[in-house]
Amino acid sequence: MAGVTAPPTRPMLGGFLTRATGTGPGTGSRRARPAGDRRGLLFVAPFILFFLAFMLAPVGYAIYTSLFTSKLIGGTRFSWFANYSQVLTSGEFWGGVERVLVFWVVQVPVTLALAFFFAVIFDLGLARLGRFFRLVFFLPFAVPAVVASVMWSFLLVPDFGPYARLAAALGFPGTNYFSPGLILPTVIVIVVWEFTGYNMIILYTALKAVPKDVLYAAAIDGAPLWKVILKVKLPMIRPAVVMLIFLNTIGALQLFTEPMILATFQPQAISFGFTPTIFVYNTSIGNGEYNLGAAAAVVLGLVIFAISVGSRAFFRRKREAA
Repeated sequence: MAGVTAPPTRPMLGGFLTRATGTGPGTGSRRARPAGDRRGLLFVAPFILFFLAFMLAPVGYAIYTSLFTSKLIGGTRFSWFANYSQVLTSGEFWGGVERVLVFWVVQVPVTLALAFFFAVIFDLGLARLGRFFRLVFFLPFAVPAVVASVMWSFLLVPDFGPYARLAAALGFPGTNYFSPGLILPTVIVIVVWEFTGYNMIILYTALKAVPKDVLYAAAIDGAPLWKVILKVKLPMIRPAVVMLIFLNTIGALQLFTEPMILATFQPQAISFGFTPTIFVYNTSIGNGEYNLGAAAAVVLGLVIFAISVGSRAFFRRKREAA
């Protein structure tokens, strides 16, 4: 139509994009971050400082200390790897490592199996007052390990404890849960009681994140409930399960508080090197051999590192094969 001009759509659109994105002429240099900007370091600096001060520095000092030997006559002298040789040939230390591995083989699968069982019950809504019982199951984790160990010590004390009386009523009189043959199962029971609730909460949260569409599809296909749980839900929360395996493995290898508390009730049941951490404590604090204790701590750290890396490689290879 004569005298009517088309609306300037392209210039208006170009100006809108320029203002919205800042990519027009003269805007790039104003909005781009300078190459020398280091403001991000201000956010991570506190963590880096704490990590250096409370993680790397103690580890470095332990390695440095382990290379010396202190004697009453002769003072402190550089001894290279003599302390490591003594630790690596110590039956007490490796006996503790073997005992902790037995503890790990039993405690970690039992804890995770119980945690997954209760997580599935709460996820399916089979238990009434689910929030209340989830809190009840989580409370043992909130109890300090020292308090939990003392509490269980009184419950399991021979002759007078309720569980000793229960064993006598069942035909096992004189049961001593703190004897050398039962002390490790006793520790396993205490640790399972402490950490099942924590693992259950993690798995319950992971189960809640499973897409409902997958469950509906499995239900439409007529899959039974147990197959939905083991074949659908469990594989989809595998990252959470793997993470808990790592956390429980590291915790098992650092077992210390529970046997140390139980040692006050039955000292002969807890040996000098009952666990590697107790060996480090008794060597450093009990005997005053700080250099040898530092070497044992470094060896224990390497063992934990090797097991963690090996487990990670195993699960990664298994996941890639699947």
